[in-house]
Amino acid sequence: MSSLNAGEGGENDAGASRGRWVEPGHLYVVATPIGNLADITERAASVLRGVDLIACEDTRHARVLLDHLGVRKELLALHEHNERGASQALRDRLLAGCSAALISDAGTPAISDPGQILVSVLVEAGVVVSPIPGASAAIAALSASGLPTRPFWFEGFLPAQGKGRRNRLGALAKLEATLSFYEAPHRIVKSMADCADRLGSERPAVLARELTKRFEQIASGTLASLCRQLAEGEIPARGEFVILIGPPSPETSASPAGASADALIDALIEEGVAPKTIARVVSRTTALSRNQVYAEVLSRRDSR
Repeated sequence: MSSLNAGEGGENDAGASRGRWVEPGHLYVVATPIGNLADITERAASVLRGVDLIACEDTRHARVLLDHLGVRKELLALHEHNERGASQALRDRLLAGCSAALISDAGTPAISDPGQILVSVLVEAGVVVSPIPGASAAIAALSASGLPTRPFWFEGFLPAQGKGRRNRLGALAKLEATLSFYEAPHRIVKSMADCADRLGSERPAVLARELTKRFEQIASGTLASLCRQLAEGEIPARGEFVILIGPPSPETSASPAGASADALIDALIEEGVAPKTIARVVSRTTALSRNQVYAEVLSRRDSR
């Protein structure tokens, strides 16, 4: 109760000399803006000013935010390649009375970003870990999507390789929840094609791109229509993406995962996608060759 009162009313005796809301020996998991620097919370800024050191995913990237806030602190790089060793070193400093903040490049640390190993190490060592909540791309996208929000399944990043990605999507195909994925721009076209093939091309979906930034874009439609918009450049394959896919309807839920390649071809034809584009997209997600798909597209178009 005393800790809560100190946070609500201002500073307690220990916090007054070290910075508001900061205690020695504590790690603060600080959510940072996902694009617009104005989204930093007052408490997050105060904690970053008050701690002894800041663990960050990329020191150069962190400097942009910290310079914006006028914060000059010791930085400790903590990323996927050194997290185990860096976590142990940080644990020792926290046990000695140091205070620290953990930030990622954007959003909430440890959520599809480094930090989970660190938090596990510290919890096991009895170190107090305190969350400083704020931006999350998945929640931001979901709140503006119009898709069902209860329940939703946050998957994070799908496997980078096609076979692994398609297998994972197949495992999620019948889950009665809105699915949420992160994706990088160089994989977005392939990933969306795999989603359409494994989950059903008529599933309702939303692509959220560059959230909170100048070129923010939130596009709604079916998986097939969003694939078309990507193929034709209406949705640029640039920036960071959140993919949201609505739960299956009874009809799509009854269909076996992976059985929708024909439906995807038909849907892309209906959307007016060029045959060469359909051949390229579908051949990446099925055993069919590009030439086979192209010939099939021409045959179906001519028979209509």
